[in-house]
Amino acid sequence: MTFIPPLSDLSLRSQVAQMVVVRASGYRYDRQIQYPAWEPPHNTLKHWIKDWGVGGVILLGGSAVEVAERCQQLQSWATIPLLLAADLEEGVGQRFSGATQFPPPAALGAIAKKNLPRAVELARAMGAHTAAEALAIGLNWVLAPVVDVNNNPANPVINVRAFGEEPDIVSALATAFIEGARTYPVLTTAKHFPGHGDTATDSHLALPVMRHDRDRLQAIEWPPFVAAIAAGVDSVMSAHVHLPALDAERPATLSPPILTGILRQEMGFRGLIVTDALVMGAIANAYGTAEAAVKAVEAGADILLIPPDPPAAIEAVVAAVESGRIPFARIQAAVARIQAAKDRLQPLALQLDYLQTTPAVEVATTIAQESLERAGPALPAVTSGVNCLIVDDALQASFLSHTSPALTLPPTWGFSQRLVIDQQTPLTMIAGLPKAPTFVQVFSRGNPFRGKAGLSAPAIATLERLHTQNQLAGLVVYGSPYTYREMTQWLHPDVPRVFSYGHSSIAQGLALAYLLKVS
Repeated sequence: MTFIPPLSDLSLRSQVAQMVVVRASGYRYDRQIQYPAWEPPHNTLKHWIKDWGVGGVILLGGSAVEVAERCQQLQSWATIPLLLAADLEEGVGQRFSGATQFPPPAALGAIAKKNLPRAVELARAMGAHTAAEALAIGLNWVLAPVVDVNNNPANPVINVRAFGEEPDIVSALATAFIEGARTYPVLTTAKHFPGHGDTATDSHLALPVMRHDRDRLQAIEWPPFVAAIAAGVDSVMSAHVHLPALDAERPATLSPPILTGILRQEMGFRGLIVTDALVMGAIANAYGTAEAAVKAVEAGADILLIPPDPPAAIEAVVAAVESGRIPFARIQAAVARIQAAKDRLQPLALQLDYLQTTPAVEVATTIAQESLERAGPALPAVTSGVNCLIVDDALQASFLSHTSPALTLPPTWGFSQRLVIDQQTPLTMIAGLPKAPTFVQVFSRGNPFRGKAGLSAPAIATLERLHTQNQLAGLVVYGSPYTYREMTQWLHPDVPRVFSYGHSSIAQGLALAYLLKVS
């Protein structure tokens, strides 16, 4: 265990600073920063940790080895050991190359519909391997699992990040993931309370509104949170969602009736309440740094995640305490929970050989394999065909490299011409597509900042043209089951097709091999 000096002995400003978690690049050098609007340069980050005493850092980007070095660096700057977090809903490899990446949680939900005990077993193993690899590179806070019930196919941001569409399945799989992860000294997180599954707006961009009444929320959205709390989840993340039935004025992140009244008092949650990122449009656009931070603490949040201006957020909360707007007892309670969470953690001990172990890769492969869907005949070989890849943004398609099966296998079957269609592809170009048998691979899933679920206009135009001219030789959809279901409604039954939840090379290889089988 790490010895954490009593946080209650700190000054008011230092106690409030412990409630703030800032974002940083996982890369080592400033010139490698990918998101300069959110990721501070070296000297600023060091200043926030050493001089302001922020309580934690959330990391994104870089290889697992780079992040391991980064975690050592960050902890060396801190007087009080930091919470080091990352969104690891699909394993450490989702965010940091070199570690194991699992298929999206929805893949486990698909397995659960066929064999719930099997899915629970795999979810527990996924949680354990995720926690083990997180610890191996210095992370101690896993911002997972998502326990939202994704019952809205138009949801652009939760989508396959959820375990499924049924509260019972989500509850069982979330519980198993948490139990697996908690066999290691890391913190876990259930998100996003009081539910973000039935929304059609991305809260990274604007504020979604859910108009369900309390009875509906208790029946559908809340059972997985109750199950996660019973399983010992360490923290619960708020949703930037407005539910008028619970609070007529404020989004959940800023709502005392929701965070304190329901989550803390009614559900009896005793762990950390953490806001979703305060830089997200749903909050930042309407409230700014200072007021959002103060309102979140008033509502019952213990951790302020990624305020746009961390020092300004700290000063605003301190001023609110000094003016009497926020009782000092509210800060003391939050700091006591932070103390308890940090006391659970262990000193940094990197184990870089514990990445992509055979058992972890086997679990990832099994989930990808057992969640595949297949229909139609086997893919025919052709003499001169087109391998058409449909992606959101070709420049951001990290799942495609020169060794990716999606690129290397189709040419061996005769689909030697390559065509890439993304959101920027001019519709006029699609009219001039080659008149040849075309094998289509669609990479489509809900993602933050994507704005909407489903296919882009160029993707739809491409598929319609190929279908009309009878050129579609075969289809693989990676990611969204909603996109796949929509496409299969108009697809000719003789078109070979496979659906895979995962985008990774493992998922691509399995899906493409499956396409050659006769159903």
